[in-house]
Amino acid sequence: MSQTPVVTRFAPSPTGALHIGGARTALFNWLYARGRGGKFLLRIEDTDRARSTHENTQAILDGLTWLGLDWDGEPISQAAGAERHAEVARQMLAEGTAYKCFATQEEIEAFREEARAKGGSTLFRSPWRDVAEADHPDAPFVIRIKAPREGASTIHDEVQGEITIGNDQLDDMVLLRSDGSPVYMLAVVVDDHDMGVTHVIRGDDHMTNAFRQAMIYRAMGWELPVFAHVPLIFGPDGKKLSKRHGATGAAEYQQMGYPAAGMRNYLTRLGWSHGDAEFFTDEEARAWFDLKGIGKSPARFDTKKLENLCRQHIAAAQDAALLHELEAFLDATGQLPLTESQRDGLLRAMPHLKDRAKIFPELLEKAHFVMAERPIEPDQKSAKALDDVSRGILAELTPQLQTASWEREALEGVVTALAEAHGLGLGKIAGPLRAALAGRMVSPSVFDMMLVLGRDESVARIGDAAG
Repeated sequence: MSQTPVVTRFAPSPTGALHIGGARTALFNWLYARGRGGKFLLRIEDTDRARSTHENTQAILDGLTWLGLDWDGEPISQAAGAERHAEVARQMLAEGTAYKCFATQEEIEAFREEARAKGGSTLFRSPWRDVAEADHPDAPFVIRIKAPREGASTIHDEVQGEITIGNDQLDDMVLLRSDGSPVYMLAVVVDDHDMGVTHVIRGDDHMTNAFRQAMIYRAMGWELPVFAHVPLIFGPDGKKLSKRHGATGAAEYQQMGYPAAGMRNYLTRLGWSHGDAEFFTDEEARAWFDLKGIGKSPARFDTKKLENLCRQHIAAAQDAALLHELEAFLDATGQLPLTESQRDGLLRAMPHLKDRAKIFPELLEKAHFVMAERPIEPDQKSAKALDDVSRGILAELTPQLQTASWEREALEGVVTALAEAHGLGLGKIAGPLRAALAGRMVSPSVFDMMLVLGRDESVARIGDAAG
């Protein structure tokens, strides 16, 4: 298997939005393939026709795109391969590894009731398993696999290790229903084989499925993929992550303004580790990610850790890339697009905005000074800083700024000298200046704002506030 190019897949069911657990599964598959020059494929498991919708499929694709997880080729529809799946079941029937079962639902339920009464296994043992074709009735039937009855089966899992179960726990599962339609368990195996999937990385809630699917691989003489069953994500209370813990969908995190790089870093680290590394780039993640680093215990979702990593990623991002993602956030949340002047202002201001923001709404709040136009309307908090005394000081400052050298050191000198002349500390003037320039108490430093806005705009805003 080591000589075979790596092929992984993500196979979501489009019956709902992309869950954060599914997003992490996709990310692990993407990292493993991309780090080894392999392929990452996408299969939409849309066999539940009643619940699978185009809107849900698109939401999954949008979620993966936001996370920056690109896939190779076109997404594959599982439902479209129904005839191929049925063909494999018929081949197994012809080769004697499957059989026709004519048992009715009533007979199966009666068998289970009797087994329960006797305290035995309720796994259905079909009386049709070894009946010759000549003795078959002219009646509806399903096709069942011939599961091994004796001994045990073992699967090596890259996360869980060697796992063995007794074959008495395996039933002759249905492959084709009586209407000729294939079951999900068969479709998964046929698709994975036909797509050339070498590594199946998925949640450990599929662990029992692996034994049932392995029966199909072995019956067909196909090589089993490498299995890696990843523990689920729990909430802070140690229970499976769900709506009661807050946001659980990838789209919700995008709309709350979390940067994709921070989310990728956090989800990679959620249940996987590389030494003590917490903050890392995509390049490092692709180079480092391996299956041995995945823990056996469920990971706990920690919003504070996510925010801490997002803050670091925003601070480390290129200004232009950050602006591009900020615009995507505005679009995803239905806000007005930026004007050309706002884009230019944001790009100039970005070095002063990104040092402490954890999410984009915080960055935008800090950027209000460069997004707003005169006259600046101070909010309730900052308006309190503009009393008669402070307005008088701003009026004195205006002509001094008109002739000052427009550099940080010179500006600090002018403002400090004026504060000292009034027997005040610099902080006492910074408040009114912030109110004049931004109309908000949350902003970059007053000198950073003045440098970004330029002399004319800064002096005009301070003049407006001085009244």
